[in-house]
Amino acid sequence: MNTKLTLTIDDAIIERAKAYAQDKGRSLSDLIENYLNAITREQQKSDIEITPIVKSLKGSFKAPDDFDYKKELVKGLSEKYLQ
Repeated sequence: MNTKLTLTIDDAIIERAKAYAQDKGRSLSDLIENYLNAITREQQKSDIEITPIVKSLKGSFKAPDDFDYKKELVKGLSEKYLQ
């Protein structure tokens, strides 16, 4: 169900937002709805409780400062699947 919402926003911001929405082929209402959905979903994710086992693992691995995770991942996957 959709409900009408009235907002008070600076005129210049409204004009830029309308131009942005038109450039993206979307309505301003759609952009605002998706933004509000995204920020409230992030809040719900932060409410997830971390289990004691996961908490105990936190900080157990110390990588060197120059550790390149993506490079090591590619190397490991290449060794696993290409050899």
